[in-house]
Amino acid sequence: MEEKSLRNIAIIAHVDHGKTTLVDKLLKQTGFFRNNQVMPERVMDNNELERERGITILSKNTSIVYKNTKINIVDTPGHADFGGEVERIVKMVDGVLLLVDAFEGSMPQTRFVLKKSLEACLKPIVVINKIDRPGARPEEVVDKVLDLFIDLEAGEEQLDFPVVYTSAKEGYAKISLDDSSADMKPLLDMIIEKMPAPEGDPDGPLQLVVSSIDYDNYVGRIGIGKISRGVISKDQDIILCNTAGKEKRVRINTLYTFEGLKKVETDRARAGEIIAVSGMQEINIGDTICSPDLVEPVSFVDIDEPTISMNFIVNDSPMAGLEGTYVTSRNLRDRLERELLSNVSLRVEELNPDCFKVSGRGELHLSILIEFMRREGYEFAVTRPEVILKNINGVLSEPVERLFIEVPAEYVGTVIEGIGKRRGELSNMVNAAGNTVKMEFLIPSRGLIGYRSEFLTDTRGNGVMNHVYECYQSFKGEIITRTRGSLVAFESGVAVPYGLFNAQGRGNLFIEPGVEVYAGMIVGENARNDDITVNVCKKKHLTNTRASGSDDALRLIPPVIMTLEKCLEFIKDDELLEVTPKSLRLRKMIINKGERDRYIKIKPQAPVRSSMNQAIAQQ
Repeated sequence: MEEKSLRNIAIIAHVDHGKTTLVDKLLKQTGFFRNNQVMPERVMDNNELERERGITILSKNTSIVYKNTKINIVDTPGHADFGGEVERIVKMVDGVLLLVDAFEGSMPQTRFVLKKSLEACLKPIVVINKIDRPGARPEEVVDKVLDLFIDLEAGEEQLDFPVVYTSAKEGYAKISLDDSSADMKPLLDMIIEKMPAPEGDPDGPLQLVVSSIDYDNYVGRIGIGKISRGVISKDQDIILCNTAGKEKRVRINTLYTFEGLKKVETDRARAGEIIAVSGMQEINIGDTICSPDLVEPVSFVDIDEPTISMNFIVNDSPMAGLEGTYVTSRNLRDRLERELLSNVSLRVEELNPDCFKVSGRGELHLSILIEFMRREGYEFAVTRPEVILKNINGVLSEPVERLFIEVPAEYVGTVIEGIGKRRGELSNMVNAAGNTVKMEFLIPSRGLIGYRSEFLTDTRGNGVMNHVYECYQSFKGEIITRTRGSLVAFESGVAVPYGLFNAQGRGNLFIEPGVEVYAGMIVGENARNDDITVNVCKKKHLTNTRASGSDDALRLIPPVIMTLEKCLEFIKDDELLEVTPKSLRLRKMIINKGERDRYIKIKPQAPVRSSMNQAIAQQ
């Protein structure tokens, strides 16, 4: 395929602005689906977890053909915690479609992804989506996007960006709001006209940077990237190298190009094409495939450092091994090492044979990894998330995030008070459409741990919050994020209505009758700030004496449903979350009550001091 008939683009946007839906319509427009074919929504979100949550988690490749031009498309995540998926694909494309909601306008992740694409000198096309949405303000949003480009110091050529107006849901695009359109052809024409063809010398020695890793049960690991120079062929001998100086001579077994939603085998590909290669089990993201005639590794794009860490621990509870398939430290180590091969934002450090420190971009980044692992049959325990502190010029510093809040005016005071307790500082506040107020805060990352559920409670579910990493600043001091204790099971057994009825007066329960518990397991939240041991397995003693009302049915309050994210927000430094394929259980680190009480008497702090507590003590 000649260079002039090829375009490589990525679609970037804030979460839920319609990237994946737009890809669906482009695939249908170019004939990859029949007009009468039943097509699932968000066809690119092809794993179960993405479909359940309605978000894109992993970057994915597809391609379409329009007017004899092949357009390679990379669909990227919109959530800030998966920013590494966006950063690693910038070397694979020559331009981006910046998707912006016609009602919401530029959002936090819009700024992040645009900044990364501008730094990589990619050509932008601004797509104002959802123009059919009630309250849409496309012309005002275009002005806001221009302000964002200026704020990010875009070049003159980048500032002269073309604009397309679309409704991805309805499947049409317009160059002007006054135009009539019934399909996506105006957007496709704009891509061919405005997006640059990939550069590269097809006659030079081979050079290809691996930007993504896929896996196949038959051929093993598959490296994906764009050929920046030369020609690649099946069964070709190449040099696999990196900037650290490591080199290895290998042979390409199979060569693929992308056609629609499939990888199709090919014998040869030229410079500018996005391809996938197999036959190299040692291949990693950031490696360079070179011709033996000229070994020239290319430096990979800088990936932002993690800000949140958790410890993944081999499960040692009384119920360990009952529900999981992979339960040993070797299983846990192998799975985390395999995740490192494709998850460029993740860091793993082995603290001891049974404990691994896993660092990521945020709570969602790590919780998605936990959810993937439990669905694969892994069983383990995790500690409370904590931020990664740094010593910068002799000053203890912590990550700070920019928090964007949008709430009805009557909740402004409650939100400001709640964020103030978490060391947040208000930096901007404006009145939006209707009775809505938009606020911006600078808040320590640890202040956001556990705040989302509190925010939804404070605003009665009417608020919207987004946040993105800003910078490291000096340590802000201690933050009290949880003021209530836990209800801890007294003995092992099965929870019964009588025991739960007596315990529910102490606070909110997390379990219902029939759930198997063990001593040291957390079964609820205490209404006070200390922990209380309760016997949820206690049965009513039967006697021959009967009294009026004594045999009435017990009325139990429905338990609080604890999702994975809620569990991670709830646990304290002396508690763990036990994760299995079937269950999520909260527990104390020290299960035996006697040992726990003796430890607290000796050391009033949490049984296992976190790195955060150690940093505060040292300061």
